[in-house]
Amino acid sequence: MEMNAAILSDALTRLRRAHGQLGAVIGMIENADDCERVLTQLAAVSRALDKAGFKIISTGMRQCQAARERGEQPPLTEDQLERLFMALS
Repeated sequence: MEMNAAILSDALTRLRRAHGQLGAVIGMIENADDCERVLTQLAAVSRALDKAGFKIISTGMRQCQAARERGEQPPLTEDQLERLFMALS
């Protein structure tokens, strides 16, 4: 499945946000910040990455369904999509 930045703009926004959050977490650790604050921010980064991954999977599912409806071979099989989905959970 080809990655299309326009279609995946929401996922890209989430990944950019996570990138910034991760940089902040690294800075917090380097500055010996409070452990609870560090872990709270790290959990937020993890959730942002998960949401971006699920957005990419759901986009792939829609692309595959659209291909089937047009009578074309989908870019990914159902087994491949399931494996990708399970890799995120």
